[in-house]
Amino acid sequence: MDAGFFRRWLTTAALAVEREADRLTDLDSAIGDADHGSNMRRGTAAVTAALDKEEPATPGAVLLLAGRTLVSTVGGAAGPLFGTLLRRTGKALGDAERVGGEELRQALATGVEAVAQLGGAAPGDKTMLDALRPAVEALPDAAAAARAAARGAEATVPLRARKGRASYLGERSEGHMDPGAASATLLFEALAEVTADA
Repeated sequence: MDAGFFRRWLTTAALAVEREADRLTDLDSAIGDADHGSNMRRGTAAVTAALDKEEPATPGAVLLLAGRTLVSTVGGAAGPLFGTLLRRTGKALGDAERVGGEELRQALATGVEAVAQLGGAAPGDKTMLDALRPAVEALPDAAAAARAAARGAEATVPLRARKGRASYLGERSEGHMDPGAASATLLFEALAEVTADA
């Protein structure tokens, strides 16, 4: 997987966010600020524009640029969290011009741990980690990772939120999917789509 593959991955994810932005906002309106979809749409569109403009030469550079762009353009907690995921993954990949599936899995695992530390969250807290952790564990099979992320997001529905704004709702947070887990799933579904086309 070269820089072109990673650019296709992130632009495919941006298209998915654009398509699903209203659903993400609906999820967030139930347990958050009702701005997750619009924030993620703005951030991923900015990532696409930045990648078109700069055309980073390595997978790591693609992810570093994308992560920086998300941090600077996405409001709320999502920008720092998704930005940290991509930046730390990119840093872990280093300057390699091509990376294999196992290298990506290890790098993403590093990124997920950074997200956990930043947010102070653990699996079962009803956050994006509930989709990210199982997805990364299922790699390097991208299709299996997408399915694992979707199952993880679905599993947040009955949970009571223990982190983030949703945690203020207590038992009223139960019965709703975590919007961060839903958008994390889109990232892995895009990876599966681009891998299938490669």
